[in-house]
Amino acid sequence: MVGGWYEPGSSPLHRTPAGWKLLALLGLAAVVFVLRSPAWLGGICAAVVLGYALARVSPGRCLRLARTLGMLVAFMFALQWWLLGPGAAVLVCLRIAAALTAANLFTITTRVDDVVSAVERGLRPLRRFGVRPDRVGLLVGLTLQSVAVLSKIAAEVGEAARARGAQRSVIAFAVPFLIRTLRHADELGEALAARGEGDR
Repeated sequence: MVGGWYEPGSSPLHRTPAGWKLLALLGLAAVVFVLRSPAWLGGICAAVVLGYALARVSPGRCLRLARTLGMLVAFMFALQWWLLGPGAAVLVCLRIAAALTAANLFTITTRVDDVVSAVERGLRPLRRFGVRPDRVGLLVGLTLQSVAVLSKIAAEVGEAARARGAQRSVIAFAVPFLIRTLRHADELGEALAARGEGDR
């Protein structure tokens, strides 16, 4: 399984074992979705941004991520404002920004193969209880690759909207993004079915 988002490097984040980084990411995600303070959530976002500097991620990659995330957050902010009001919209968008930037930093600094291997090693003792480490590893690998795929789809949809002069239109971004995301989900389901994953 080859990740399309990994950026080779020698930073401390690149050298940290994949298993520890995965645990840190899961812990951060849990904290982010429990916190209800915009100040704390903003601080976590700032800490993740510092992580990009520590990992020496290229400015071009950071700029593309910022543009993609900006479009997604703008869409979610408008939707949440309409459904729940401005206060809730700010909290939701800060949580999304913190979680997605952290997940992208993880995929940029970690090979998918290393993550899958770490998950399979960690869960090996649970085989006696019916846990299948290979299936869980496959699930984690697919999840990580989906982060990269959805980021790529969002970036391409955003570029297409800008080319049409519709960069401020939420609908011009949301509709193609949802259609392409559903199409990707269908293709992934067909690929798993071809491997016989749905039969076991």
